[in-house]
Amino acid sequence: MITHVENGGRAKFELRPRRGVYIESPEPASDDLSLLEDFDLGYRTLCAVLYNYVPTSGHPGGSISSGRIISGVLFDGADYDLADPAARGADMLCYAGGHKALGLYAMWGLRDEMARIARPELLAEGKRRLLLTDLLGFRKNPMEKTPLVKKYKSKFLDGHPTPIVPFVSVATGASGVGMGAAVGLALAAKDLYGADAPRMHVVDGEGGITPGRVGEALACAVSAGLDNLIVHLDWNQSSIDSDRVCGEGDKPGDYVPWDPREFFQLYDWNVLFVPNGHDMKAVYGAQRRALALRNGQPTAIVYRTTKGWRYGIEGRASHGSGHAFASEGYHKSLAAFEERFKVRLPAFTGEKTPENVEKVFFETLMVIRAAFESRPEIARAVAGRTAAAQSRFKARAFTPRPEAPSLEAVYAALDPAKPPKECDFALGKAASPRGALGDALGHLNRLSRGAVLGASADLAGSTNLANINTGFPKGFYHAVNNPGSRIAAVGGICEDGMGAIISGVSAYGAHLGVSSSYAAFIASLEHVAARLYGIGQQARRMVDGKPFHTWVMVNAHAGSKTGEDGPTHADPQALQLLQDNFPRGISITLTPWDPQEVWPLVCAGLKARPALLCPFVVRPNDIVPDRKAEGLPSVTASVKGVVPVRRVKGKATVVLQGSGVVSLFMRDVLKKIDAKKLPVNVFYVTSTELFDLLSPREQEKLFPAELRRHAMGITDFTLPTLGRWILSEQGRRASLYPFKHGLYLSSGVWERVAEEGGIDSASQWKAILAWSKTGAKVKA
Repeated sequence: MITHVENGGRAKFELRPRRGVYIESPEPASDDLSLLEDFDLGYRTLCAVLYNYVPTSGHPGGSISSGRIISGVLFDGADYDLADPAARGADMLCYAGGHKALGLYAMWGLRDEMARIARPELLAEGKRRLLLTDLLGFRKNPMEKTPLVKKYKSKFLDGHPTPIVPFVSVATGASGVGMGAAVGLALAAKDLYGADAPRMHVVDGEGGITPGRVGEALACAVSAGLDNLIVHLDWNQSSIDSDRVCGEGDKPGDYVPWDPREFFQLYDWNVLFVPNGHDMKAVYGAQRRALALRNGQPTAIVYRTTKGWRYGIEGRASHGSGHAFASEGYHKSLAAFEERFKVRLPAFTGEKTPENVEKVFFETLMVIRAAFESRPEIARAVAGRTAAAQSRFKARAFTPRPEAPSLEAVYAALDPAKPPKECDFALGKAASPRGALGDALGHLNRLSRGAVLGASADLAGSTNLANINTGFPKGFYHAVNNPGSRIAAVGGICEDGMGAIISGVSAYGAHLGVSSSYAAFIASLEHVAARLYGIGQQARRMVDGKPFHTWVMVNAHAGSKTGEDGPTHADPQALQLLQDNFPRGISITLTPWDPQEVWPLVCAGLKARPALLCPFVVRPNDIVPDRKAEGLPSVTASVKGVVPVRRVKGKATVVLQGSGVVSLFMRDVLKKIDAKKLPVNVFYVTSTELFDLLSPREQEKLFPAELRRHAMGITDFTLPTLGRWILSEQGRRASLYPFKHGLYLSSGVWERVAEEGGIDSASQWKAILAWSKTGAKVKA
């Protein structure tokens, strides 16, 4: 509603009615929480201890201000089984920014302690627990084991949490990505289980919701009807540089004008406001009220807190730092705990060596342990609530909804030699790789009852992502109104947030998440989410040994072949951002030449089980070649990553990469090479990473290193993407690529753009003719 109009103006519109509700100061809990208050005192003290002994750990303030919020989720609202951190169907908790890792580790370690003291039957096996002694490994590298870390086999806990930690589903850290991933996890859970889906609890601060990708994620949550999503916002107003991040009252914020309540209301979320986020009864009461809401909207609980509450350093000063090591301020922060529990925590003395610091750190942890052992009623209260969470979880008896997606059916259908009829193209007819990819994923989706769940930057039709929805209800996914659709709406043209959301969909492990847009945009805007996803999947596999869950990032309209859109949209740089830029096995890029290769390459890519599969597909149609008639290898040869087109006795070699240059070469240049019987070997690249997965012996047999030392290249992309194949300086100078003339290419029909970039048929022939005479003479 417009509330202020200047100069006698008239309001011309009103904000439409909100579906979300706003609740100010929900009724507080009425039960006795005094023992949980004592637990919280231990938690805040442990946060101070962690920062003291791991002073590069940062963020004690936000860890402390969010403690009671997390306590409410773990010990009052969430349904889960402490003995089974990976249990499908359990409620989830995501530290969206990851900056409060110190607090996460402290909370997890103390929760384990309470169960150990009072209810050991609740505990998981050792590697699936986070023990108090694991805190010794906080921010330590496996290469620098100190004596007690080695003795107690402590986990090495990163500065931001990853799934190596129990009950952590995704790696977070870059602001905003965790929120999107949490939305994706909630979406996947909702789709798998239907109305009674597990809840996704998300913890973040007001600074963490300022990135634009968060708005994209919040819009998706509403569009999809994710009423199983609850954001817990620790609104302490303090960031690294500001103590007024958001607007509050009649004063604007330093960074954004809104306060968090307005922000969530704009996106039509339910909003509950807790004026004092350190009042435990108010916190627990608000969370219970949120769980009781049943209006189909996601919910945000905004808690007004003080960063560094009762730590002795408050506000932004406690954001990334705390008390100096073993200082008077540090010991003062321990005083309340020492008085309440009648103990004295050790003071550090002597030389500050890693071994001595670790020794006193360990002694401090043991005093905290003994303090709680002397007050078993606290452990009984907390462990009793943990047991209740387990009972609620088991009572809900989660089972996937009828006709739920079956991801296993996707992997059972992957046979490169047996394309479905949708991908069995008539020879001599026109087709496009982007259409072939959409058809391949659509076929897998129908076989799996909808295990392929995707999103596109308002380009579902243009990039052929819409093909995955063939046979499913039209329109976008909504949990109530259109649950059968396989395409989620992500706020419109939003590659950034879309990547984070789809990473969460894939991380849940029940779907093949697919995101789609122009390669020029998606490779860069989703790169941060992709990197975090790779880190998270690596960490999870280190724990459970299971294959990666694959996220498919469709780089459509790839390279200069999208010529009419010009340099802003037809950027050759996209492949360079993804190829060879991840640890081995994390990411696989695909660069098919023609539509026939898409199915076998998708099969090979998915069977390799990377965390990230990145097909690069072009928009224009091409004539489907008759490979047998043209003396070319079969389409299944593409699955090895490099296809040998011609082999001769000589050493001079040409390597091609990209649908555009390969199409021109096959149409115009190859017949000239054959007619003149040029002594050149010819290869084209379909996937650098699939080639990497071959044994060294297979690699050498397929594409000998000797030939790579005598190779030049021609690519749709950039010179660095040829680096694996062109090993000589002479070969690099002779290579053709769109940026060779030092310019972004202009708009126009693809063949004119190729001519401008010097990668057209005539330029290819000229360069290859010259190389046939000089390539064999390269000095390796």
